[in-house]
Amino acid sequence: MAFGHKFSRFRWAIAALALTIALPGSAFAQGAGLGAAGELVDPDVLRVCADPSNMPFTDESGQGFENKLAELVASKLGRKSVSYTWFPMATGFVRNTLRANRCDIIMGYAQGDELVQNTNAYYRSTYVMVYKKGGELDGVETIEDPKLADKRLGIVGGTPPSANMAAAKLMKKAKNYPLMVDTRLAPSMAEVMIKDMLAGVIDVAVLWGPMAGYYAKQANADLAVVPLVKEKTGSRMVYRITMGVRPSDQEWKRTLNNFIKDNQGEINKLLLEYNVPLLDERDQPITE
Repeated sequence: MAFGHKFSRFRWAIAALALTIALPGSAFAQGAGLGAAGELVDPDVLRVCADPSNMPFTDESGQGFENKLAELVASKLGRKSVSYTWFPMATGFVRNTLRANRCDIIMGYAQGDELVQNTNAYYRSTYVMVYKKGGELDGVETIEDPKLADKRLGIVGGTPPSANMAAAKLMKKAKNYPLMVDTRLAPSMAEVMIKDMLAGVIDVAVLWGPMAGYYAKQANADLAVVPLVKEKTGSRMVYRITMGVRPSDQEWKRTLNNFIKDNQGEINKLLLEYNVPLLDERDQPITE
């Protein structure tokens, strides 16, 4: 997302979004109803803006954790169904979905981005390092650790840990992975990076936590997923993820804030099922 994360959403794409805002079209032309306080939010259908191929967040088959979260929101708020406006998480995403009134919510968006109005955060997560357990890297918790000096790290270009890696003089041997990938046509860079690490192409994968946790679990190997919460300098590694709505939809935002407050335990359980590294406000792991 969710980079926020821009960084605006942590998905890599959001980090690079440079979006222009189009004049909103007619919500009624898109099939929306008139919601609370006259807002252009459909009162019967949860209309979600999402990427059709961006696991573990969303996909067209409904297997992502944001798909599952949308179902939970719809159930708790009495919506009759969930519908999707699909658009790649790349330049133009917000302009062509939420801002065009084709949908009413982005399920995961980094706090503080100006393109949307953020709800309260429903989780905090962090960039992580992933490496094989049982070797000389056991116990490494920071990018500055001397044990990494002769190692090859994988990094998605332009994401926050790259600055820390440059300061630690690790970029010379690093393998850079592209920031912008159309995952409808190519696999996720997170998936590729984990596979490269298992194959010995790189020694350590440095990734946004929700993606790293999911693909590390899918790899079915004994891997360490280490939150980067002990970095002493450089870029911020921890981000709050919210839901994104239109700036005009104040009542809708309040409704979602109440949903988050009332269902935080169930939300945490869902995220943990996908191996998302969750942190509390003191950067301590949430495990249940």
